[in-house]
Amino acid sequence: MKKSIFVLAALALAGSWQIAPAAEVTGKVSLKGTPPAEKNIEFTPECGPLHPTTLTTRHYVTGKDNGLKNVFVYVSKGCEGKTYPVPAEAVELDQSKCMYQPYILGIMAGQQIKIKNSDPILHNVHSKPVVAGNEEFNIAQSNQGQANEKTFTKPEVLVRIKCDVHPWMFAFVGVMDNPFFAITDDDGNFKIPNLPPGDYTLTAYHQKAHGTGPGISKTIKVEGDKAVTADFTVEVPAPAP
Repeated sequence: MKKSIFVLAALALAGSWQIAPAAEVTGKVSLKGTPPAEKNIEFTPECGPLHPTTLTTRHYVTGKDNGLKNVFVYVSKGCEGKTYPVPAEAVELDQSKCMYQPYILGIMAGQQIKIKNSDPILHNVHSKPVVAGNEEFNIAQSNQGQANEKTFTKPEVLVRIKCDVHPWMFAFVGVMDNPFFAITDDDGNFKIPNLPPGDYTLTAYHQKAHGTGPGISKTIKVEGDKAVTADFTVEVPAPAP
């Protein structure tokens, strides 16, 4: 009888267990000012036939209401002392039609990044990290479909990856020690799900506008599962004198 009561009590406790609350953080990053005109990409003879129309650089890409694409938005403070599982699934960076796709991506430190060559053309993948502990690598990929997997072990915003064969080819990787990051879409919108209650600093970093600077930040407070909105405005830097 006592055993049955214990089992029933345990089942009741399990049934009442609640998953810890977490919130969704959404927002929009807008561009203020007029950026320099994008430059036409001068493709080499082997890459040119892959593009029937002219492509340009991707320094400042804007959409509806001047929303700014390709901004890396991440929790920069508030997760100290906490550890998070590293996703087992690799994030893919593709070399397609002599362009890196996507241009900006995010991974967690220790997570694999799968770098693939979808072109029947020689590419090489050259990482240029600046944080000690992150590996600089330079891999030739001469075969279509060839892929290599690499990891970065230290947080860094952003690691530059380039192709030395085709000098217009760049991609940038945000490496984080937490899973709370996003990249803005075509209209500058972002969404970071499942952020637990607490006080945080949210940072928006745009590779061209902020360069070696820290980006722009604001503090947010997550209360229970109440949604949070945080908008940013990125200003075009003044021309160098």
